[in-house]
Amino acid sequence: MSLKIHQDHSRFKEIVRGKIKANLKKYVQKGEMIGKRGKDVISIPVPFIDVPHFKYGHKEQGGVGQGDGEIGQQLAPGAVQPGSGKQAGQGEGDHALEVDVSLDELAQILGEELQLPNIERRGHERIVAQKIKYTGINTTGPESLRHFKRTYKQALRRQIAMGAYDPRVPVVVPTREDRRYRSYKLQNLPETNAVIIYMMDVSGSMGDEQKEIVRIESFWLDTWLRHQYKGIECRYIIHDAVAREVDRETFFHTRESGGTMISSAYKLCREIVKADYPSGSWNIYPFHFSDGDNWSADDTRNCVEMLRADILPVVNQFAYGQVESPYGSGQFIKDLRETVGDLENVALSEISDKDAIYQSIKDFLGRGK
Repeated sequence: MSLKIHQDHSRFKEIVRGKIKANLKKYVQKGEMIGKRGKDVISIPVPFIDVPHFKYGHKEQGGVGQGDGEIGQQLAPGAVQPGSGKQAGQGEGDHALEVDVSLDELAQILGEELQLPNIERRGHERIVAQKIKYTGINTTGPESLRHFKRTYKQALRRQIAMGAYDPRVPVVVPTREDRRYRSYKLQNLPETNAVIIYMMDVSGSMGDEQKEIVRIESFWLDTWLRHQYKGIECRYIIHDAVAREVDRETFFHTRESGGTMISSAYKLCREIVKADYPSGSWNIYPFHFSDGDNWSADDTRNCVEMLRADILPVVNQFAYGQVESPYGSGQFIKDLRETVGDLENVALSEISDKDAIYQSIKDFLGRGK
């Protein structure tokens, strides 16, 4: 029976997984599910799933609710009071079941559906960390590592062998010789660390809709990269004519106005990488989002020079996403295409609306950098 239950549960999980894959594009476009994110799981409304249940057959006679009578006949004394609500419909409603999916499993589904390659990590980014690996059982050790089950079994064997065990009074008292302890050794395991540096234009031409697109896309970028790396950090830079580093909450909810000088963000990004993330130990991913407006052609040239000389040589991939705005010129992505667009570790994407987020994620992550 237990095996049958596990088989049914596994089959139901596969059905849920299939429904998530079938509706993944819709989930990517909608931002409300991000608000249901826990530490390691996220709640996803999965439509049109029949939860396993008993189904009863129909009988021709007998049973509850059957017998003589006419349709509409009252079943209890008293007059029927007219209702005041809407007329009842005939069709079946759309039911959604909220299921908890781990972020790691969600990343796997994203990778399968978008056919994303696993990231090719930089060859010299390894960081060695020590991990405890339990290797066996010993007769000595600290009390914190005492193996209760093994100790109990050893004491039970001893008492049975000595004839001291009474099944009517099943008292087992371990002695010092009965105690068993877990033994361990320290393993040196290589780990890979990564940092995501998000940069966003918060000038007057970037409205709430554009920032919401950035928020949704960054969730999926985070999810995939955390699936690929054991340790990951995120840093956030906002800019208009000047740039400053902020926390995540401020990054997505800042309202500012004024002009745009993109080079200020790239300068701060360069300083952060130089100070905290040596390229020999870190995989570095700068993601910049803007509506394509920049202060001047001179500032765009400064951006390109910084990218070529300082940023691109040390990062895994630089990604620029241009969010369409009725107030932005959209020129910056054209300039990047002409100057650095053909470089291997540059990814450029135009995001016209929420429907375009799906393709933009593939533009950014599809190269496996």
